[in-house]
Order: sequence, then structure tokens, then C-alpha cells
Amino acid sequence: MKVLNLYAGIGGNRKLWKDVEVTAVENDPQIAEVYKQFFPDDEVVVGDAHEYLMEHFQDYDFIWSSPPCQSHSKTNFFLKGQGIFRYPDMKLYQEILFLQYFFKGKYVVENVQGYYKPLVEPQKMGRHYFWANFKIPEVKIDYVQIGTMNRNASKEAQRKAIIREAQIPELTDLHGLDLTGIKLKNKRQVLRNCVYPEVGLIILEEVR
Repeated sequence: MKVLNLYAGIGGNRKLWKDVEVTAVENDPQIAEVYKQFFPDDEVVVGDAHEYLMEHFQDYDFIWSSPPCQSHSKTNFFLKGQGIFRYPDMKLYQEILFLQYFFKGKYVVENVQGYYKPLVEPQKMGRHYFWANFKIPEVKIDYVQIGTMNRNASKEAQRKAIIREAQIPELTDLHGLDLTGIKLKNKRQVLRNCVYPEVGLIILEEVR
């Protein structure tokens, strides 16, 4: 199976995939280099994932896209209190609609649950929205209890706080991706951006 992994980061979603031929696209050269270290057998393209999709989508059996989530996330509620405003990046919906109408294989577009009602109805798993042309399993991911959370909070509240409050050691344990000794800016944010590997595996297994 030929897989296109767009906005690949350091490969959280891809970590548990086996027996697939992966092309990863990441626009940050430093992050792309780390991806290469973790997955040396993958083809890694340093470039614009949005443009690469348009030019190469017909070459793949399965496409995973995780466009940047910052302009869609609920963090924007907090930013407006600081006088910071930004448009939601419509590349997310451009890719959803493009894949829906023009791609003949299987695809999934992943993003965080946002601050607004989605313009195209997604499926949900954990903290993620998924737009796909197949059924996303209704699996409850039991995240390890990590981070600096209030232990008196409800289990659900603790789960929601995991990614937001966890520090590098906890995120390393959660994703199984160790950045120790690797020169990389803002390691915590890079790890926070990772899709939990088990989620990536669950979805790939639905595609096979």
C-alpha cells in the first residue's frame, strides 16, 4: 500500500504502521530531518504539503493529511482575550472537498475539535475530528494519566488536560518518540502536535 502522509511532523501517526510504503511531506527542514531519523525507510519530501497533494494525489492508495490546527483550535477563545485574532485557515476545507470529489482511494483529514461548528460534518475520536471516506472506529482511547493535572479532577477532565499540560517527559512516554540529543526548537510543541500512534494504527487498519 502506498501512503501519502501530509504535514507529517515527526511521525506520531505513522509510528506503528507496518508493511506500507510511505511518502512523508513536511515543510520544516529540521522536523523533516528528525522524521528521517525515526523512519529511515520512508521517502521524506521537504516542501508544501498542500501543493504536493494537488500534484501527486493520484500516485497513492491512502492519504493522511493533518493540516495545522492552530487557527481552528479552541485556543482562539483565549487569544481573543489578549486582543489576538486570526482567520481560520481554509486549506483544511479545500483538502477535505478536493479529496472527497477527486481522490479514488481512501483518505482521512485530521484536525483538532475546533472553536466553531465544522463547515463539513466530521467524525470524532478522542480530541480529534476526522473527515474520511470510510467509517472511523468508535474507539475510546484510554490515554495514560500523565502531566501536571489536578488529580482531584474527574477522569474525563484529566484526559482532556493531558496534551495541554503534559511536559516533554510525559509526551515522550505517550508517543514513544524520544527527542533526547536531537537539536530541535520547541520540542514540547512538536510532541504536542503528534497524533497518538495508536490512533494512527487504528485508522490504518480500517483502510487495509
